[in-house]
Order: sequence, then structure tokens, then C-alpha cells
Amino acid sequence: MSLTRHDVENIAHLARLALTEEQLPVYQDSLSKIFDLVAQLNAADTASVQPMAHPLADQVQRMRPDEVLDVDQHAKYQRNAPRVEADLYLVPKVIE
Repeated sequence: MSLTRHDVENIAHLARLALTEEQLPVYQDSLSKIFDLVAQLNAADTASVQPMAHPLADQVQRMRPDEVLDVDQHAKYQRNAPRVEADLYLVPKVIE
């Protein structure tokens, strides 16, 4: 599928892109190639392919151990705060 210049201008308008005159042919060519690739993918026969619930159905996925790596830095961060009381950050009231 080959896009026209008008098609690219409409797409750019919808995407809120400000394309220059030099960029329009580049985008026209690139987008046309993307649509051609999608058309090729749509032409593939997938009728006999079974849908998968998970790509690793018959395999075991390696998991890293669930270990705490960060130490509590609560006191360090509160030293930088302008106002703290009872381990809570105090902020100015913005709504009456």
C-alpha cells in the first residue's frame, strides 16, 4: 500500500506533528513500507495455529531470588525535607 502525500499530511495532523517539506517524502516512504509489512503479516495463514495462553507453556522460566537489596533510607531523605514531624513530611496547605 502506497500512501499519498495527502495521507501523510493527514496522519501528521492527527498526530500533531509539524513536518517540513523535506520530511514529507521520507515519512511517506517509511510509512508506506510499514503498511506493506503489515499487509504481508496479514497474508500469513494462521488458521492452524493454536492460541497460546503463555509463550513458555512447557518450559520453566528462571526466576531470580526475591531478596531485599535496598536499605531503608527514610532518615536520609527526611534530612533534606524542609519540615518533618513524627516521621511525616509536612507540606503547606494549598486548599482552604
